[in-house]
Amino acid sequence: MSDRITIDPAVCHGKPCIRGLRYPVENVLEWLASGMTTDEILRDYEDLEREDILAALSFAARLTHVKRLEPLAA
Repeated sequence: MSDRITIDPAVCHGKPCIRGLRYPVENVLEWLASGMTTDEILRDYEDLEREDILAALSFAARLTHVKRLEPLAA
């Protein structure tokens, strides 16, 4: 994953991106959450690879590893 997800202050304001390209991980996750399939993303963004999408999912999964989650205030 470390070679697929990069963080560079000069690219997308330091947001985690795919291979130094200007595709923030959050965009890939939003596309998937909106219902786009991996094949649709790959068709629309030809410089992305299947492994990039899997790395974005793995990165997001690692971010959810928390000891405890406090409920949001209403």
